Amino acid sequence: MPGFELFGDNERKQVQDVLDSGVLMRYGFDGNRQGHWKAKELEAALAERMQTKHVHLLSSGTAALTVALASAGIGAGDEVIMPTFTFVASFESILAIGAVPILVDVDDTLTLNPKMVEEAITERTKVVMPVHMCGSMADLAALKSTCTKHGLLLLEDACQAIGGSYQGKPLGSIGDLGCFSFDYVKTITCGEGGALITNNELYYENAHKYSDHGHDHLGSDRGAEQHPFLGYNFRISELNAAVGLAQVQRLNEFLEIQKRNYTILREVLSSIPEVTFRRVPEGGVENYSFLNFFLPTEEITRKVYENLGASGVDACFYWYDNNWHYYRKWEHLTNLKSLGKLPQEVVDALPDYTNADFSSSDHWIGRTISCLVKLGWTEDEVHQRAERMAGVIKEVV
Repeated sequence: MPGFELFGDNERKQVQDVLDSGVLMRYGFDGNRQGHWKAKELEAALAERMQTKHVHLLSSGTAALTVALASAGIGAGDEVIMPTFTFVASFESILAIGAVPILVDVDDTLTLNPKMVEEAITERTKVVMPVHMCGSMADLAALKSTCTKHGLLLLEDACQAIGGSYQGKPLGSIGDLGCFSFDYVKTITCGEGGALITNNELYYENAHKYSDHGHDHLGSDRGAEQHPFLGYNFRISELNAAVGLAQVQRLNEFLEIQKRNYTILREVLSSIPEVTFRRVPEGGVENYSFLNFFLPTEEITRKVYENLGASGVDACFYWYDNNWHYYRKWEHLTNLKSLGKLPQEVVDALPDYTNADFSSSDHWIGRTISCLVKLGWTEDEVHQRAERMAGVIKEVV
């Protein structure tokens, strides 16, 4: 991770096909395309890979989450349960449709704590949105059971975990809807892009219409298409889809490299008694894009993180102080900083996060360091990196 590290001739060829046709838009202009439909081809490839009936490409992972929620009829005042550890896109997508983000603690999986989810459900809850952060998954069996019990939608945010699996099924395909991001720093990239997957035909039909101004996409004359409901513009371009089409064909290659590098790092760090690793739910297989480990205390973790940087070990993250990925720095959410007026349903229903107790999350995230696993490292470089990391940790603990 990320896929841009290994751009090659196939990516260039796919993009050149689009430039040669002159058609950069995914819809229409049939006669000029020279047979190239990159978005459709990528959707077909993803459907096969994800073992799912329907795939729709979007302009970003954030767009995919927004459209997924809208496609299922989620709207003003509906509550969506999400984790305290995620990317800001999770609550942005919820707020974009007038729904209410309900933050819930994570556990040692670094994803939603199923027990806390159960406690957070109210009469307004409509969706549980686990986020498979840093390449590994939530406890999906427990969450799916809870959703079934309460009649809730399970929406998997698998934006950081493409290629991972749970009980033999691809991540993203287990819930009612699944979403992926193909931005510049994901395992496979379109530069900018995302995808929604589902086995629910209604959600799919709603999604492809909603994301294209409500167009019904019936017939061969775009100008004559009907608009069964309001929509917006979350379309992906053919150029972005072309890059993704080349990258998805290399996903297995990328995963093998990530697993090799991850395994080398983990084996070396496993020799340190004070280092433990995030829990992967039984039956789960990571995509190996990050190595996530715990240290005994927050103080030790901070010191190790600082010393790793000072020792030239890059691509390590201490999420506890990160303003994009952890609730402690989400002042714009806590204080509802918005350019325009937010829906009254959000203002009235959003919990007072200034006084929220997320100490359970703090217990885990405050002691977590995540190491990005790069594709471009040679095997020798990974061994050297592992030994350097181990040396830094031993000096501190």
